[in-house]
Amino acid sequence: MIQNRIEKNNKKLQTWSEKNQIEAYRVYDRDIPEYPFILDRYKNFFVIYDKSQKIDEEKNHLPLMIEATKKVFNTTEDKIIVKRRQKQKGLEQYQKLDEKNEKFAIKENGVPLLVNLTDYLDTGLFLDHRPTRYQILKNSKDQKFLNLFCYTGSVSVMAALGGATTYSVDMSKNYLEWAKQNFELNKLPSKKHFFFEEDVLQFMAQATQWPDFISSFDTIFLDPPTFSNSKSMKTDFDVERDQFSLVQQVMRFLKPDGILYFSNNKRDFKLSTDLKELYTIKDITELSIPVDFHDKKIHRCFEVRFNRQNSFENV
Repeated sequence: MIQNRIEKNNKKLQTWSEKNQIEAYRVYDRDIPEYPFILDRYKNFFVIYDKSQKIDEEKNHLPLMIEATKKVFNTTEDKIIVKRRQKQKGLEQYQKLDEKNEKFAIKENGVPLLVNLTDYLDTGLFLDHRPTRYQILKNSKDQKFLNLFCYTGSVSVMAALGGATTYSVDMSKNYLEWAKQNFELNKLPSKKHFFFEEDVLQFMAQATQWPDFISSFDTIFLDPPTFSNSKSMKTDFDVERDQFSLVQQVMRFLKPDGILYFSNNKRDFKLSTDLKELYTIKDITELSIPVDFHDKKIHRCFEVRFNRQNSFENV
């Protein structure tokens, strides 16, 4: 049963992935309740996320999942990485699992990006943001682009390749170095692109004093964690609770005709009614979910623009 489903899914995606030069995509997304797994393909490697609960442990269908993956892709077990993906808070998803430090490049819409399949729960590339990255790639010519909570900088790379000058902010030194490696891989000149190793909230408080930042960005990408209480932060952060003040602060950096992409992964996230009244907001979640994702609640994504009657001055 599971082998047939994986085979069927992959057959649908094969032509699409080759046509669009996409080497990392989701093959199986908990399609069958008895098999609560996620299977992602990265070139000739495969990551299985075990989403089973304690109630499922006696069934233990993981060996069947691994065997099906081996047969469908004619691969060996050393090419399959298994991770148990439980509900994480804040930066827990970024904690190290291993120290192999083995990165390799996959292509996304022809663009090479580095991934690491073993050392972290996540791989360095959020596959669910592929459509938004492509949208930014196509619409960044001659723009000034700001990426907050930039992670490994894949969105910034797309903006830069599209012709933007980019500014990327994250408090993780490791991920910023990874982002710089992604830029080097794509032969992007460092003089046009800037990296800031700081807590985003503190960075924005400082940047409001910089005249060349206020009302100066054409596009901003904001993808904060659902929750964070890192030691380097003064207070904890909750994306739903803090969304109004967060978006208000970010909008100070946006040009009057600019666009903010505000995304997060809280499944039951409710957009603030105060934000809806203050800005023109379009829910683009449905358009931003990739074709290879069965889970349509993997993230929420919004386009935020100024109303004609307001500007950053009344944020």
